[in-house]
Order: sequence, then structure tokens, then C-alpha cells
Amino acid sequence: MKALGIVIMVLAICFGVIAYNKHSSIQEKVVNVYSSRKEELLRDLFKKFTADTGIQVRYINDEAAQLIARMESEGAYSEADVFLTADAVNLILAKKKGLLQPVRSEILEQVIPARYRDNDGYWFGLTKRARIVVYNKDLVDVSQLSTYEDLADSKWRNQILVRSSNSPYNQSLIAFMVANNGMEATREWVRGLVSNFARKPAGGDTDQIYAAAAGEGGIAIVNSYYWGRVCSSERRVDKEAAAKLAIFFPNQGSTGAMINISGGAVAKSAKNKDNALKLLEFLSGEEAQSIYANSNQEYPIVLGAARSKILQSWGEFQESELPLQELEKYLGESVQIADEEGWK
Repeated sequence: MKALGIVIMVLAICFGVIAYNKHSSIQEKVVNVYSSRKEELLRDLFKKFTADTGIQVRYINDEAAQLIARMESEGAYSEADVFLTADAVNLILAKKKGLLQPVRSEILEQVIPARYRDNDGYWFGLTKRARIVVYNKDLVDVSQLSTYEDLADSKWRNQILVRSSNSPYNQSLIAFMVANNGMEATREWVRGLVSNFARKPAGGDTDQIYAAAAGEGGIAIVNSYYWGRVCSSERRVDKEAAAKLAIFFPNQGSTGAMINISGGAVAKSAKNKDNALKLLEFLSGEEAQSIYANSNQEYPIVLGAARSKILQSWGEFQESELPLQELEKYLGESVQIADEEGWK
């Protein structure tokens, strides 16, 4: 009887080990992604990643703020392995809240320029976009355009169209200005810019483009890929807008146009850390870069990856070399300045 009990115990242990190993192997073939990027931008890439690696990608889509709040509330029980989002501000915020973990990857460190990733490996840029001016050709003399700073000049009264300062895109822009010009000069710039608003900030970047085409103001401050989408669209409203407007890259010959990113990070809660890193490395590959960037009219972050025909038609321009991690120092001041100077 005693011998039978020992046999049963041994079998139970063996079965448990087998079950555990089976469960582990299943876990090794999965990566869970929390993404604020549109599903259609990533679906085909995730399928290719699975075909190449055998790792299944499970993902949820939501606004960046909601995903960050969700990871906070879930804590160590969060299923997130990878956080994908637009704008360095969202990655910086997730890092500051303790939701990310640092990782080392020779691949990522080799192909992604240092200024587009966190120094300690908390996040990595995957695509680039410039903060540009789109102007109405009937209302604005392009020879009068020059810098972000000049947009605060009184000659642009009732001409500036831009979304709310609650947008991370504008928080990044204000932080960029603080990094380059200091807090007081940036405060004066925001004050002048607000005085030049054509209307109360409303809507997203595409709405600013449409407003410029409608003549509500002559100058829209937007991310480059929004203009790229309009230029590549077959919709009548977009074709009409594209015919009336043109692109301008600010700060050529000085700081260069502000560059921001979409990027990714490994979540602190990651249960599939190796798979998470494999996915980020895959997204930094040349083929994935071309697909990922071109599907949304963004600039590849990796040298050698092909740009879309639309982006090629814009030509080369001087890009800012400011490391995006520097924005972290100035985000608090940026929000404060915008609030105090009336950029709501």
C-alpha cells in the first residue's frame, strides 16, 4: 500500500512537470501587445512576425492615456508585454509611472539612432515624423515662413491653426522649444502664438489641415504623416485640400525641424519578455520598417529603409538632432506654460 502511494506521488509529480512544461511552451509562443496605434497599421506586420517566428501576437487597441491607466491599475497582473504608441511623451510618461522595464538589444542599439531611444533602454523609436507647417497657398506667401519661433510674430494674427495643448504632439513641441530657447523665451512664444490663433483649438491634426484648406486660417501646425495621408488619399475632400495647400519645414538652417517618433517598449509586467524583445527587433528590421512607415506615411527610423513616394516628393530637409529623452526634463514646464498662457 505504501509502495503504491509512492508510485502515485511520483506519477503526479511527473504529470505536473509535463503539464508545466506544456504550459511554458505555450507561453513562449505568445506576446501580448497594448497598442495605441491603429490596428490596420500593424495587423499585417503581426501576421508576418508570427509566420517568421511562430509567436502569436495578441493585442488590444486604445488611446495611449487609457492604456497607460490600464497598465497602472493592473499592476503586476497586467498581461502587457509590449507597449506601442505614438509620440515620445507617451513613452516618457509610461516610464515615469514605472510601467516599463529597461532592456538591452544589440540589434535595437545598432539600428536605432541614440537620439530616438531612451539611454537606459526603456523605450525605442520605430518610426519618425516631423512637426511641420501646412499652409494655404492663397493666404500665405511662403517666402514669409521661416521658423516655429516666427509663428508668434504679429504678422500671423488670426492665421494659426493648431490642436489643443493637451495633445502630446504639442506638449512635445513646447518642450522642444524650452530645450532650445529656455523657459522664458518659450513662454513669450506661446503667448504670441495664442494671440495668432485663427480659432479656439479643436479637433485633431487632420481637422487643422481641412480648416486651412477652407480658409479659416492660413497656417496649420501638424505632424507630417497627417499631411501625407491627405496627399495619398483618393477622397475628394482630401484631393481638394491637397490642391490648396503645401508643406513647409520650419527651422531650416537653425535647429532643424522637430522630429518625434512612434515607438515601443517592454512592459514592466511582461511575462514574455524574450518574445517582446523579438517583436521590437522585428519592427526595427528594414522590411518591417518600410511597411510600417509607408502604411501611415511616416519616415522609417532605420537608415536604408524605403520611404513612400509621397515622402520622397517632399525632398530632404534638416532634422533636429535633439535627443528625445531631453524632452522629459521639460514636460512639466511645458504643460504649465501652455496652461498659464491660455493654450487650452
